[in-house]
Amino acid sequence: MDKLVLFNNSELKKLLNKRSGESKFGEHVNLLTSISNIYEQLENLDVTHVIIGLPEDVGVFANYGKSGAYNTWNTVLKYLLNIQNNEFTNAKGVLILGHLDFTDEMLKVSKLNQSKRKDILKARKIVKKIDAHVTHIIHQIVLAGKKPIIIGGGHNNAYGNIKGSSLALGTPINVVNFDAHTDFRPEEGRHSGNGFSYAYAEGFLKNYFVFGLHENYTPEKLFNSLKKINSIAYNTFESIEVRKELSFKSEMKRALEHVSFTAFGIEIDCDAIQNISSSAITPSGFGVNKTRAFVNFFGKHENTCYLHICEAIATPENESQIGKLITYLITDFMRANSH
Repeated sequence: MDKLVLFNNSELKKLLNKRSGESKFGEHVNLLTSISNIYEQLENLDVTHVIIGLPEDVGVFANYGKSGAYNTWNTVLKYLLNIQNNEFTNAKGVLILGHLDFTDEMLKVSKLNQSKRKDILKARKIVKKIDAHVTHIIHQIVLAGKKPIIIGGGHNNAYGNIKGSSLALGTPINVVNFDAHTDFRPEEGRHSGNGFSYAYAEGFLKNYFVFGLHENYTPEKLFNSLKKINSIAYNTFESIEVRKELSFKSEMKRALEHVSFTAFGIEIDCDAIQNISSSAITPSGFGVNKTRAFVNFFGKHENTCYLHICEAIATPENESQIGKLITYLITDFMRANSH
């Protein structure tokens, strides 16, 4: 657990903007005070959701992507803590655990050159180490009977989410992935584009549904291999939003049928949301309200075991947009989940 940095009271006070007559989320949220026996503490705590940050983008670098996703966790905290605590948003059922500290890994990668093949291979070895830490913390949270809400970071962390949940539950899990890409690339060393293919090959992922693939960015070879695997299903963004051959609502139902017979994770890649700053920002994608409806729809199912929001890039210029967006998705999941 050497990577876990607990979110503490003094950080909370720095970020919290109290107002008289108002009750803020950060005033009621739970925190841990001791780093020892995380599993026992979680098990004994009367919370349903555990929020954890993964501030890194080593996996994005290792996939030739654009860095910046490591900033998002700190931005999200600023906005999440200052929303209203009310009948719709109850912070008492939530623990903000903290984040995994990947400073050393980020430092190593900052010295690498993305155009050199040997440096990419070095970065992929570092991603494998990150996997182990993510797997361990997610395993602890799920084993304690809580639902992790994971704020990335790159989409490489889907692997640790899936493996950690699967090991805790003692069975492979399913996943629905709201994404412009499959992230089912070849097993060529770990990076943000093959978290699902590795989890699938190793038996931690059973059924997989990719929701809203972009036809311009999915290789023919990949479409062909997906079609051969019965446990993998998908639809494309264009078939739903452009050509209107499929309806968003009925496709959500189809995806739910594919994944909900056992525990399943919800993966939200911010690359799929129109005009949201991310490692592969898109001018054409699902709107924010559709994304929120998606989280609510899948979050309501009793077999949901985690939510992962990844790949958003927060900068000083856009931080209120990114902070608010992810806060909306977190609270949509909590509300859907608490009934």
